[in-house]
Amino acid sequence: MRKHSRKSNRVNSEVHKELGNIIRGGLKDPRIAPMTSVVAAEVTTDLKTCKAYISVLGDEKVQAETIAGLQSAEGFIRRELARNLNMRNTPTVQFILDQSIEYGVNMTKKIEDIVKDIKDEDATEEAEETTEGVEGDQV
Repeated sequence: MRKHSRKSNRVNSEVHKELGNIIRGGLKDPRIAPMTSVVAAEVTTDLKTCKAYISVLGDEKVQAETIAGLQSAEGFIRRELARNLNMRNTPTVQFILDQSIEYGVNMTKKIEDIVKDIKDEDATEEAEETTEGVEGDQV
């Protein structure tokens, strides 16, 4: 199976979907943060291993605890994958922290702050121009 074949894309998307369902609904570990999502899943061509890119909304401590909780539940997750997917081999899952969503949220916040600062500066300049014009008329 080639790396970017139709079959490998289909396997990746099915594993991605099932991992999301399992993490969202099947795990009861308190270490796993409620705002945990599976960003992507890459299954190797021999279907032996899977890299699951996980995004956790929270600070570094919450992220580390969530990854540790997922790694300790890897056996359960693999068993659920085997039960829900009809695959020749059930891959072992390696969880990798992906901070792209958190990075995007932070960048959006920074952009909104800059836009707000620009609007505040424009409003201040307009108020100054208005008061200057009023003062000039009174003299």
